[in-house]
Amino acid sequence: MSTLAHTMMTAARSSDASLAGSGELDRYPYAEAHAPDRMTSPSWEGADHELGRMGRRAAGSRGRGLHGQLVQQLGQMIVSGDLGADRPLVPEEIGQRFEVSRTVVRESLRVLEAKGLVSARPNVGTRVRPVSDWNLLDPDIIEWRAFGPQRDDQRRELSELRWTIEPLAARLAAGHGREDMQQRLSDMVEIMGHALGQGDALTFSRADSEFHSLLIQVAGNRMLGHLSGIVSAALQVSGGPVTGCDRPNENCVAQHARIVDALATGDAAAAEAAMRQLLTVHPEIERVVPAPREH
Repeated sequence: MSTLAHTMMTAARSSDASLAGSGELDRYPYAEAHAPDRMTSPSWEGADHELGRMGRRAAGSRGRGLHGQLVQQLGQMIVSGDLGADRPLVPEEIGQRFEVSRTVVRESLRVLEAKGLVSARPNVGTRVRPVSDWNLLDPDIIEWRAFGPQRDDQRRELSELRWTIEPLAARLAAGHGREDMQQRLSDMVEIMGHALGQGDALTFSRADSEFHSLLIQVAGNRMLGHLSGIVSAALQVSGGPVTGCDRPNENCVAQHARIVDALATGDAAAAEAAMRQLLTVHPEIERVVPAPREH
């Protein structure tokens, strides 16, 4: 096993030692719950009581302290529909409910505004914006939707988007053969294979995500490169398959290896075909996205 593979696997085990089980990711409180009846005021009472004191919340905070935790909680509540546009979001009420300062509330609302979830206007206040205004390509919103009531739509839309992005990226990457990036892709496949043998689903998932992000970068298209975060988010959400690697297995590793081999020989058609085969896991996606033409 290469030095990079050993380092990545060791780091993954160290940083996630507190997880309940290998490969398990944080699940948000409302992931399995039914959406509550709509109310005329923000449904603060519907939030997990343990979230009342934001300082106690660790899961989902991404290491960003009170500000990051509040962004996560409010974002989840907006995306789930628990907070609607029927009345303003009052900073004082939010601060009291989550026991944080007005400064933390204001900073959190600014972040949500930048994501298109809320808007602040004079004499109107801060209100939730319609879904059509949300930045649906934002990795946080992707995750929140993937664990909320919209999770089925989110996963379907992600699969369809990836069907468009990644085969093209694989084709383009075959014409931009940088040896260092090719080696890193090969390393990711090696890590996936070793993690499979060790039963380490978390490391497998991380290597899989890194592989797909690297491949988009290798494509040499800077606009495509900006979409790599979408692919990472799609691979990191749990609760349903988004690629052929919904469960780690030898066939999945072999399919990734075929992509690397095609890139090494500069075979653009083979690289594209191998990626399409990897992503073709849902019959409903095959109906939406036509199969590639025979050349």
